[in-house]
Amino acid sequence: MSEYSEKTRRDFTAGDDIRDAGLTTPNDVVRFDDIRYGDADPLQALDVYRPLSAGEKPLPVIVSVHGGAWVYGDKERYQYYCMSLAQRGFAVVNFSYRLAPEWQYPAGIEDTNAVFAWVLAHAAEYGFDANHVFAVGDSAGAHMLAIYCCICTNPAYAKKYDFAPPAGFAPTAVGLNCGAYAFRDDWQEPAMADLLPKGGTKKELALITPMEHITSAFPPAFIMTSNDDFLKPHAPKLAEKLMALDVPFVLRFYGDRDTRLAHVFHCDMRSVEGARCNDEECAWFRRFV
Repeated sequence: MSEYSEKTRRDFTAGDDIRDAGLTTPNDVVRFDDIRYGDADPLQALDVYRPLSAGEKPLPVIVSVHGGAWVYGDKERYQYYCMSLAQRGFAVVNFSYRLAPEWQYPAGIEDTNAVFAWVLAHAAEYGFDANHVFAVGDSAGAHMLAIYCCICTNPAYAKKYDFAPPAGFAPTAVGLNCGAYAFRDDWQEPAMADLLPKGGTKKELALITPMEHITSAFPPAFIMTSNDDFLKPHAPKLAEKLMALDVPFVLRFYGDRDTRLAHVFHCDMRSVEGARCNDEECAWFRRFV
């Protein structure tokens, strides 16, 4: 493993330990844990969360694609954020995927596709409204979700992959939070060296740059960033692309001179601004139900 991946895992673990200290499962959430969606790796598992008050009623579902620079993270790290989305009236699927550098691109995208297929296949069992399947992703997860949406909606781009989404499927709408969408403009070479089989050639970077593969069929998107998000420049570029194609979207910028909000601040369950962002994102999804 590279020094980059080792340091990323070490530093992110320390920060997330502090962020989530003392958090527990809310009393108003029902959870189903450690469900296998694949057999290739122990990471191929997911949890399902539902609001207790919904009983067995079918609910619109949110699939969460976690962040972590493609080399870090799992469903345990995202359980509290995802359960907070369930508290807002959704069924939520929180999954782990195969990470680089042990598994390189497109392993994580293959796993994302497998999870959406699992959601559609198990809708009756877990009370998913299969006609309203939403998704959120942050940081590297936002990049992965954007790529997956391109695969679902751009047939020419989909042919570049050895797997296919469920027939006719694309997420109803997506939340793209503090993400990376334009790799040719600026990115960290160490991350690409661990993620991509050839270390980040021009051809590889073009393949994984969502901006180059978005069409007018891309799902409606809630795009957000914040004043101290190091990926802040990517959000307006994505918004400009969607605007040019007449794809419905909203762009939200959080924070001000007196309120500094870091990258993926919305995953902090103690953040008032994070809660406001999550409220607004879920309200955006309800527009499409």
